[in-house]
Amino acid sequence: MNKTEFVDAVAKEAEASKVATAQVVNAIINVVTKTLKKGDSIQITGFGTFEVVKRAARKGRNPATGKEIKIPAAKAPRFKPGKLLKDAVKK
Repeated sequence: MNKTEFVDAVAKEAEASKVATAQVVNAIINVVTKTLKKGDSIQITGFGTFEVVKRAARKGRNPATGKEIKIPAAKAPRFKPGKLLKDAVKK
C-alpha cells in the first residue's frame, strides 16, 4: 500500500474527504519526523512506539570488493509494535 492508497483507505474508514485526510496524514508524518529529529519518542498505546536508536560505529565489508570498511555511528528511526497490533496481525 502506498501513501495515496493509504489516504484513500483512511478517508473511506473515517467517512471524510480525501483532501482533508491527506492533510491529516501529512501532518502526522511531519509531527513524527520533527519529534524523532529532536530525539524524542512517540508512544501510541495499543499501536506502538516510534523512537530513535543509536547505532555504534563498527567495521563492515564491501560485498563487491571484500575490502574492510569503517561504518560510522548513526541514529536511525525505529518502530516497535504494541501488543494489540501484534495480536491483530497474528490472527
